[in-house]
Amino acid sequence: MTQPSDSGWNFADLWETIAAQIPDALCQQQGDRQIDWASFNRRANGIAAALLAAPNAAEQDKVAQYLYNCPEYVESVFAAFKAGMAVVNTNYRYASDELVYLWDNGDVTTVVFHGAFVDQIEAVRARVPRITTWLWVDDGSGTCPEWATPYESAAAAGTDDNVSGPWGRSGDHLLLLYTGGTTGMPKGVMWRQDDLFGVLDANNRKRMPPEQDLDLVSQRVQRAGPRNMPSAPLMHGTGLFNAISNLMIGGSITSMQGRSFSAEEFLDTIETFGINSTSIVGDAFAKPILKALDAEPDRWDISSLRVIVSSGVIWSKESKDGLLRHNPRLIMVDALGSSEAIGMATNTTTSESGGGTAKFELGPNTRVVTEDGRDVEPGSGELGQVAIRGRTPIGYYKDEEKSAKTFVTIDGHRYSIPGDFATVELDGTVSLKGRGSQCINTGGEKVYPEEVEEALKLHPSVADAAVVGLPDDKWGEAINALVELEHGAEFDEAALRQHVKDRLAAYKAPKHIVVIDTIGRAANGKLDYKALKAFAETH
Repeated sequence: MTQPSDSGWNFADLWETIAAQIPDALCQQQGDRQIDWASFNRRANGIAAALLAAPNAAEQDKVAQYLYNCPEYVESVFAAFKAGMAVVNTNYRYASDELVYLWDNGDVTTVVFHGAFVDQIEAVRARVPRITTWLWVDDGSGTCPEWATPYESAAAAGTDDNVSGPWGRSGDHLLLLYTGGTTGMPKGVMWRQDDLFGVLDANNRKRMPPEQDLDLVSQRVQRAGPRNMPSAPLMHGTGLFNAISNLMIGGSITSMQGRSFSAEEFLDTIETFGINSTSIVGDAFAKPILKALDAEPDRWDISSLRVIVSSGVIWSKESKDGLLRHNPRLIMVDALGSSEAIGMATNTTTSESGGGTAKFELGPNTRVVTEDGRDVEPGSGELGQVAIRGRTPIGYYKDEEKSAKTFVTIDGHRYSIPGDFATVELDGTVSLKGRGSQCINTGGEKVYPEEVEEALKLHPSVADAAVVGLPDDKWGEAINALVELEHGAEFDEAALRQHVKDRLAAYKAPKHIVVIDTIGRAANGKLDYKALKAFAETH
């Protein structure tokens, strides 16, 4: 048996307590698979034991998840936390060099992977000698390679006796969330479990105390909690933190079976399992969902769905209004945050409130500051960066230089400033302008791609858009747009340019617009601006 942590909240202690309270309640499901809380705990014990049996296993060894969305993802996270180890997310779209960089930089010793990735691993395994344990998750794509161990064998060996390492557990134990951002190599954001618990718990109506109190957890979790579906990949913060948040209150997690987003599967799953809440990636998900609902308004019953949370990319008013037509009881939350800063600001839309895009209400620990640390005056039009204090990451893994740039001290308080630029309106709300790394300087004016992209996407012919700056003799940089058209739509460059001018200052309108087959937005909503810029330069 294990002893609870005395140094802050630890997810292993928390979930073991919940499993003891509601053992028969649903915890995870995918298709026909259903896993109750008791099984979730037993299987994680089996994997934790396998992790601890690895050669030279040590406290805070790094365990990487190289998986599509599936029950094994969160299960292996639970197992690592039980064993006192840290987890490392792995982008399953990475090529060989990126995988090697990530696993080497993250000091990974164990990888949990889907069978579909065997070839990718075979290509790099010799370059990552630190990794001694490979846990193969059967996805029907082939047999387990000789250098790996079947995940299911280890999970099935688990018992009800909770497993922990000889070093115990701690709220100081880490979750590493690698973020690609828009420039440079991936950076490993270090979240203490205690801090991550605190910042996620802030969204709950009944807050938990700062110190871990498992007796209080037992009192509060008496029955199954809400049914959640992280539509975004668990390999990104939006999906993973959404899942962790729901499990914190005894809820269940449903994973879709498809390996790319399908609006039809999304709606089928909500109806079949009575999903209460979900996370999406702005219009990248909302537009196809709305298109499917509009095409067949009587096909799906989505009345069980109460809350949709979006993070990572703009979610337009038009999409929100459309979703409300199909489910007037929806609460839609735009969450401004990043891997480095959770809960900076929100924008909530209901059928009563209405709501636009890009304007957010700041959280209690959030401010907009200038480069010299002053607060931006409301209504001044001055540009600043959104900063949040309180429970924030301790830095980037093995990168003190970049940590010092993002995590700074202002007025005696430590802030996380991940790079979101904004102005402050007279009413105190903030209007996002975008990330500074992509700012375009055209004729002495600063233009942020996101606001131009948002304007373009409001045109009915545009499915998605990207904006880049290209060198220009007259303007220094000229604004260029790439648009992905809706199926069957006609391209009218002049009309699109005027459409932007009708909504933004004229100098923000693209000087040149080209059509691209697909914008290629990643599953977390981010764009590969380097590749898009290269395309624009040749078209």
